[in-house]
Amino acid sequence: MGFAITTFIAIFLLIVSGGLILFYREAMIQRVAQVVTPRPKQAGIRDTLQHTGSALGGVVQQFERVVPRSEADISVIQQRLIRAGYRKESAVNYFYGAKVLCPILLCGVAFTSGIGAWSPFFSYLVALGLGFLLPDFWLGNRIAARQAAIRRGLPDMLDLLVICIEAGLSLDQATSRSAEELTGAHPDICDELQLVVLEQRAGCPRADAWKHFADRSNVESVRNLVSVLAQSEKFGTSIAKTLRVHSDTLRTQRRQKVEEQAAKTTVKLVFPLVFFIFPSLFLVTLGPAAIVIMENFSKYFSH
Repeated sequence: MGFAITTFIAIFLLIVSGGLILFYREAMIQRVAQVVTPRPKQAGIRDTLQHTGSALGGVVQQFERVVPRSEADISVIQQRLIRAGYRKESAVNYFYGAKVLCPILLCGVAFTSGIGAWSPFFSYLVALGLGFLLPDFWLGNRIAARQAAIRRGLPDMLDLLVICIEAGLSLDQATSRSAEELTGAHPDICDELQLVVLEQRAGCPRADAWKHFADRSNVESVRNLVSVLAQSEKFGTSIAKTLRVHSDTLRTQRRQKVEEQAAKTTVKLVFPLVFFIFPSLFLVTLGPAAIVIMENFSKYFSH
């Protein structure tokens, strides 16, 4: 079994090496030419890192062709990547390439660590399945983290919008100004605001641009904000007053959510108490008595 696995890994490495030579022949020729006839000006560390990153990205893009996919799957994955903040077209190729590389890497880890020798079929099957699902788990974690960051920075953004509007700026100018000022504190929501500003400059209506923001982020608070702005624009009410009330509502909801989580801690503490603390207390309090009882029983019944 070990000889077969070693042979498989050796053949796989030979195929990968051949693919690298086939796809990057021109790059290798250029590097050999640079070594043979070195230029007076050498590339810096940043150029070297960029070249290495582009080469690794090319390798990942070659692996992504192995995974079968449809247009519907690509659309769903692209939408999830946009919600995670990755808008480049190559992000889909990187994602599918990672779904091929991760199972191979986990199988290599299982082989080198000796876990595969314990139960080869089960170990490598788990490694393949976990490696295939690992990019999905990572992407879901990134989406949740970005949505939490947008939800956390939304009240501050609304406060700054109110300040800018009351200072005499229009809503579009206030949005642009807020995106510039909050870049360091809330980069995720500022990134989305900059896209809203760019869409409006390109001729997209304000309501559609904010609706696209809600679709990209998929956050309920942003959807409520978009509906509030649409209603305020439709009925002609004060935008500054509307945004201030909405900001206070979001902070109240955040406070209530924290209080709700704090109230749930008493129920959540039952499981660690039952499974970890109570057995330790029973062992400390009843252990010596049990030892004495066992010694007395052994002394009486030994005669």
